[in-house]
Parts: sequence; structure tokens; C-alpha cells
Amino acid sequence: MQLEIRPDPAEVGRARRWARSRLAGSGIRDDEPLAEALVLLVSELVTNAVVHTGRPAVLRLCLPCGGPGTADEATVRLEVADTSGRAPVYRCPDGDATGGRGLALVDGLADRWGWTRDEAGKRIWCELDRCAQRPEPAADCAVTAAFEGLAAYEAV
Repeated sequence: MQLEIRPDPAEVGRARRWARSRLAGSGIRDDEPLAEALVLLVSELVTNAVVHTGRPAVLRLCLPCGGPGTADEATVRLEVADTSGRAPVYRCPDGDATGGRGLALVDGLADRWGWTRDEAGKRIWCELDRCAQRPEPAADCAVTAAFEGLAAYEAV
């Protein structure tokens, strides 16, 4: 499944709605911690593509579709491909900064993530294991909980 993203900040909300509708169709309830984490990851990665490249992007979502006991059943994969060859930058903003925490959030929420260059630009991807235990933070401290235990480091 994929969604074409225009270089417009309004696309972030459309991408979240699209992801929620796909999750519902795959049997993943909207209130599952996995669904909440995935929608937040969609928001962060699409925002990064729209804000930092200013170019169209493609959001891809690979949801569980295998039978019981298959590896596909347990992993959800999200990819955002754009036409910029610039590497993503993991930043360590100070406490007053209003941005720069996107990849730290991805690092804290995803079970695995990374990026690759391809002939058209790059793909940033992350995976969530459906069977992984995720904390269910209160709604007002969800972002704070995602940062617990993260080590701060600077991109080189």
C-alpha cells in the first residue's frame, strides 16, 4: 500500500488518516499501542520529508497479511521515499527548541529503523513488531514517555 505525498504540510494529516484507515482494515485496532506508535511515526517521517526536502514523497505501509505463525504477521513496516539524496540528520536540540526531535522519536518508538539511498533519492524506514510490549502512557505524556531512556548523541 502506498500514498503519494505532495510537498505541503497539510499532507501530514492526510497521511495519518490514511494510515489509520489501513490499520483498521488489517485488524489492528486504533487503540492498540502499536497503532498509536505507527501513526506517530507516520506523522514524523512525512513531516521530515515535507519540511526538509520540499519535494513529493511516497509513504508505504506493509501490514501483517500472513497466516498464523508467519513472520509477516508480527512486523509492520513503514517507509517514506523522497527524491532528495541528502542523508537524514539526527539532531540533539536543547530543551527550548521547537523542532529537531523527529528522528529521536523514531529511534525511541520503532523496533528498527534506518535509511538507504536509491536511484531516485532515499528511503527512510522503520519497523514495529506487533508482539513487542509497548507501554501505554497517559495521553498527556505520550511524547515524554517516548523519550525515556534515549541516549543523546550528535550526528556526524
